[in-house]
Amino acid sequence: MDTKELYAALTQLEKERGISVDYMLSQIQRAIVVACKNTYGGNEDVTVVIDKEKEDFDVYLNKEVVEEVFDPNSEISLEQAREMSADYNIGDKVGFKLDPKEFGRIAINTSRSIIRQGIRDGEKGQMLQEFQSKNQELVTAVVERVDQRSGAVTLRIGKAEAVLPRGEQVGNETFTEGDHIKVYIADVQDSERGPRAIISRTHPDFVKRLFEAEVPEIYDGTVEIKSVSREAGSRTKLAVCSKDKDVDAVGACIGAKGARVGAIVNELGGEKIDIIEYDEDPAKFIAAALSPATVVSVTVANDGSRACRVSVPDGQLSLAIGNRGQNARLAARLTGWKIDIRPESGFYGEEDDDLFSEKGKTTEPDDENAEDDISEEIVESEELGEDEMLDEDEELYEDEMLDEDELFEENEDEVTE
Repeated sequence: MDTKELYAALTQLEKERGISVDYMLSQIQRAIVVACKNTYGGNEDVTVVIDKEKEDFDVYLNKEVVEEVFDPNSEISLEQAREMSADYNIGDKVGFKLDPKEFGRIAINTSRSIIRQGIRDGEKGQMLQEFQSKNQELVTAVVERVDQRSGAVTLRIGKAEAVLPRGEQVGNETFTEGDHIKVYIADVQDSERGPRAIISRTHPDFVKRLFEAEVPEIYDGTVEIKSVSREAGSRTKLAVCSKDKDVDAVGACIGAKGARVGAIVNELGGEKIDIIEYDEDPAKFIAAALSPATVVSVTVANDGSRACRVSVPDGQLSLAIGNRGQNARLAARLTGWKIDIRPESGFYGEEDDDLFSEKGKTTEPDDENAEDDISEEIVESEELGEDEMLDEDEELYEDEMLDEDELFEENEDEVTE
């Protein structure tokens, strides 16, 4: 193969696999150095002159000018050097042009191995670059293979491949070869086996990216997604807020007749999605996060531990907690608060906790200052009534004890007689 054919092959390789000609020329240069080292007794002092315009390159093996030659592969006598040019002196380097065809079979095979390895490394580099450019983004992939035993799906993402494990798939969804599916690239790792993309359809940010793609107001920044909590295949809670008072954040995410959220639900295989309006007031935010249950009050702990006690109507306790605690669990993840849910009437025999005492003020989700004052007065009056009842009970107890003593004395007199 002459140099023209070599450059044509490198150009074709760049088009098909995305490996640049410059990168491959550097690998060829490295292979020539190794070949010279193997052919000329370890001499790796080689100069490769590349001319891209003429699509040609020359190889020169450099030898040092010495008085007495001990290694003819790396040294040349002063007399021989001056036969080539009278300007050479001791210590100078003399370049001898080489023909790569003169390399031995072992050297040529070694060069081929280096070039092949260079191609593989180039492909890995391209794959890593492609994955990193899409890291933490939503991408569309093509299903190439489905492992019927493990359920893992091999996907084609651009020119790279990635594996979607069964544990990162939503519910019982199934795929066939040739399907186009959306996945979220959660992370990119560069291991000894090459770059590896961690892809998922169960990650909470997968839902977030779907809403960004479906809702223009989120994409342009008018509506912001504050937090997401998700149990893939079952339910997702999404907290949103609007930076424009004229734009309804929840309505924008739902869309006309539920078209926008409906498209996302279909992509997730029927997963339920609760869209909640974010509020800076923790009590209001927590109350909204527990929907569809109605919240009577939210009491925030007075030690700043981001814990709260929530009261709900007695008939909605199970609704607030959810199936196997799912609603309360998702609400806690969404808000970042530890939530203790109790019925409005309280539990039998329950005592007040100092952590949620009057020092930690009870905050209604929709209350006003006037209502707080009224609530405090009611609490004080109830406490006063309890004190009065306690005094009456003590007096009654003393009277009963007095009657018992008198009765005991009378019985004692009878026995004596």
